[in-house]
Parts: sequence; C-alpha cells; structure tokens
Amino acid sequence: MSAPSPEPQASHRAGFACFVGRPNAGKSTLTNALVGQKVAITSNRPQTTRHTVRGIVHREDAQLILVDTPGLHKPRTLLGERLNDVVRTTWAEVDVIGFCLPANEKLGPGDRFIAKELAGIRKTPKIAIVTKTDLVDSKTLAEQLIAIDQLGKDLGIEWAEIIPVSAVKGKQVQLVADLLIPMLPESPPLYPEGDLTDEPEQVMVAELIREAALEGVRDELPHSIAVVVEEMLPREGRPADKPLLDIHANLFIERPSQKGIIIGPKGRRLKEVGMKSRQQIEALLGTPVFLDLHVKVAKDWQRDPKQLRRLGF
Repeated sequence: MSAPSPEPQASHRAGFACFVGRPNAGKSTLTNALVGQKVAITSNRPQTTRHTVRGIVHREDAQLILVDTPGLHKPRTLLGERLNDVVRTTWAEVDVIGFCLPANEKLGPGDRFIAKELAGIRKTPKIAIVTKTDLVDSKTLAEQLIAIDQLGKDLGIEWAEIIPVSAVKGKQVQLVADLLIPMLPESPPLYPEGDLTDEPEQVMVAELIREAALEGVRDELPHSIAVVVEEMLPREGRPADKPLLDIHANLFIERPSQKGIIIGPKGRRLKEVGMKSRQQIEALLGTPVFLDLHVKVAKDWQRDPKQLRRLGF
C-alpha cells in the first residue's frame, strides 16, 4: 500500500501595505492598533507624521508590513513638498494601498485630490478604510460608505473592499489585516520574528518628544517644531542593576518669538514635555532615562534646503 501523500504546505505571504489619506485621517492610530504597540506618533494636529513609519504585523501564515505615510496635502513650504514626494514614492513601491477616510467628515476636495491620484495607479489593489466610526451614528456611516463607493465609480477606481473601522475601540481592526494579507505576494518573512518596526530608536525617541511638544500648542506652531536627538549614551559608573540612559535632544522652532510658547512660564511647559515624553521613552526602551531638552531657533527651517537636510528631511 502506498504511503499517504504529504499535506500541501500553506503558502506564506509577506509584503507592504501603505495607509494614505489627508492629514488627520486616522492612519497612525490604525497602524498602532494593527501592530499592537505604538510605532507611530499620533496627535489631533494635521501633518503629525513627517516620514514613512513601518509597523510589522506577524501572523503564522503572513507578515504584513504597514507603511504609515504623511498626509497628502497642498504644500505651503519646501518641507510640505518633500512630505508629498515621500507619499508618492511609497505608493509606487507597495503591494496594496489602504485609503483612509474619516467617517465623521464629509468627503472634501482633499479626499477627491488623493482619489484622483490613486486612480492613476492602475495595478495596485486599493481598499477604502472608513476610520473613526465610533464618532458617528449608523445613518451617517451608511451615507459615508455610499459616498465612497460613488467616489470610486466617478473616478474609475474599483475598491477591492470598503471597510468601516474604529481603531480606538478595536472594531474590525483585525479584519483590515485579514483583507490586506491575501493581496500580498507569496514570500518568506521579510523581518525577524518579534520586530515591530524598523525605525531607529533615536528617531522614535525624537518623535515621542515631538508628540509631547505638540500637545496644546497654537495652530501655527506644530509645523514649526522639529526634534533632533543629539546623543543617547548609558551613564558611566552606574551599577548593572541600576542603569540610566542619558538622552540629549534639541527642539527646533523657526522664530525667537516661539521659544516662550514652548518653554512656558518659568519653564513649566518644557518640563511637562520632558515628563510626558520620558514616560513614553522609558516604556519604549525598557530602561530609566535622564532627558535633557533644549529649545533652539533654526530660522524658517521648513523653507531652507540646508536646514531641512540637517534636521533629517
């Protein structure tokens, strides 16, 4: 009697999906919810994300690498132009695109602008993800789903799926991964098991400081803040069971008049930024941290190619 033939092995898929949308459409919150840990900073300020952040979702049969991109917008500065270039370059390189549209805001010119651009990318499958569904009732959500379906028809985009989610409440988040994974190519894992992002620690630390600095500042200021970590070194002479990491970072703003806003009366605001970001950094790195923050002026850095390079853009 012949031996039973071995079971065919289930194929493993691995690839890249990017979330696109206008600023503040919930892309970073969704990325963090899918990865299960904070890899992208979030804020209710538009254009919080300034570079692509990769979050890695591990499953037995797949590895989904999520690329969170800056919001595509009408640029007013050289920085804005460079952020838009980052988005378009990313679109060209991924296996599937997730277009994030908030449920609580009617489709506007910004959404149509992005959809028109997506219509020009013929080969890459696209899913429409309706975010922030916890903020609307079922009637408003139904109207938004119909409007997005119609937007696709008007522009010749065939949505592979239209899915409503709430990343904050965890509703249908895993379903997003279930829908994206079959669109990835068959491939062995691209990152080691356990890696949740390929972001360098220094960049993540700088982003956590910027996230804390963005809280409660005036409308024009968020875009003017940049953070550079100058040094991250273990404190010498500490016992092995009581390590301390010294982090020296500079917050850059564009005008001397903005310095007072960031520092606050008697330095209170900067102290608060330090406390909030230090807690997040310690959670990220798993070690106690001494955080030394300084505020510096880099005049009109968003418009100056030389300064942009120095600040990592």
